Amino acid sequence: MYKELIVIKVGTNVMTNKDNRIVRPVLRRLVKQIAELYERGIVTILVSSGSVIAGKEVMGKSNIKDKTQRRQVYSAIGQPRMMRLYYNIFQDYGMKCAQVLPTKRDFSPGVHRQNMINCCEGLLSEGVIPIANEDDAVSVTMSMFSDNDELASLIAQLMNADKLIILTDIDGLYTGNPNNEKSNLVQYVDPEEDLDKYIEDNNKPEEEGRGGMGSKLNYAQQAAAERIPTFIANGKKHHTIIDIIEGKNVGTRVALEQLNI
Repeated sequence: MYKELIVIKVGTNVMTNKDNRIVRPVLRRLVKQIAELYERGIVTILVSSGSVIAGKEVMGKSNIKDKTQRRQVYSAIGQPRMMRLYYNIFQDYGMKCAQVLPTKRDFSPGVHRQNMINCCEGLLSEGVIPIANEDDAVSVTMSMFSDNDELASLIAQLMNADKLIILTDIDGLYTGNPNNEKSNLVQYVDPEEDLDKYIEDNNKPEEEGRGGMGSKLNYAQQAAAERIPTFIANGKKHHTIIDIIEGKNVGTRVALEQLNI
């Protein structure tokens, strides 16, 4: 049995370069840290974006004019490609992974919710890392999450995770635009704090995703209100996840108690 369960969400901007292509070494560093944590008795549920970008890399420019349908097609093509990338990298570290494609109904009370819990618990009990992503190929109406930040927060709450780590391409929440040298990193946020004063200049959505800093903070605060310490940190740096687990001062921490690491 594992000692600790964490949920890690990795966004599109973390895994892509300026040309919107997937950077495999970033995925490898991510998996390496997950493998290291596993050796310590800490297991991970990974919530990964990237299927739309992966599909676009394969297909190139689409002639489909409808934006929603075009996203469905890219995602349907990209999902197996993303899993192949992850499968091969996890295999290099002697680990297995599995794909989980939930929709919003899987978090409503009832049989779907219990099935989701059973699936994740079964995979973790076998030493398999669940990799969750919204099923963009079919989730286009009321069953659609706002973004994978919401999905990660819901999974963390569903599974009573010990920590939620949201990886992005900046160091965390800043007091203003992160590119402004006068802006400072906000190291701690209370779940009930009003953060509108920080959001305007930080709320840049991911290029092929739907979430910005406002979304990350919203769902981080929801998880933290359920006593799940949540971190927003830079996933492009090499040891971010390990540093957070070891209690180092990394990123923005959203939690009920500032010193409860």
